[in-house]
Amino acid sequence: MIINAVVLLVVLESDVGPQRTITRFRVIRPLVSACLIVPFFIKGAATTGTGLMLEIALAAAGIALGLATASMMSVYRSPKTGKAVTRAGLGYAGLWTAVIGARAAFSYGSVHWFGPQFGRWMANHSVTSSAVTDALIFMAVGMLLTRVIAMGVRAKNLPAHGVIT
Repeated sequence: MIINAVVLLVVLESDVGPQRTITRFRVIRPLVSACLIVPFFIKGAATTGTGLMLEIALAAAGIALGLATASMMSVYRSPKTGKAVTRAGLGYAGLWTAVIGARAAFSYGSVHWFGPQFGRWMANHSVTSSAVTDALIFMAVGMLLTRVIAMGVRAKNLPAHGVIT
């Protein structure tokens, strides 16, 4: 839940609104957040079997969702300053909130709503709780890093004037 809250707050604070200037800090902050999250919370990534497939699948889902959110953000040069800026609105915030809310609901539900069923699935497929935790973290980090990389690449490739959506 801590990771979910941190990711959501960092993203919404830095991205939502008109003319959010792209600064070195804005690009580096999510990278630093990921570097702090991964070693602190990853318990040992699965290297074989269903646990590894789960981790890869959720990392891929995170990348896909990161690309989806990046597509909802306009990157353009400010007419006033000429600097690269972004604009992201309610749809962008809504998608981030829905994804993180769903991940948080799954985490809560796996303990309080469907714990026995999920435990049986994990046992039947030889998936450890560490693999599930790691997969959810890979999803969050994948989404976060894909968004910032896409934003940085789009900003770097801006023409001298004009809007890229």
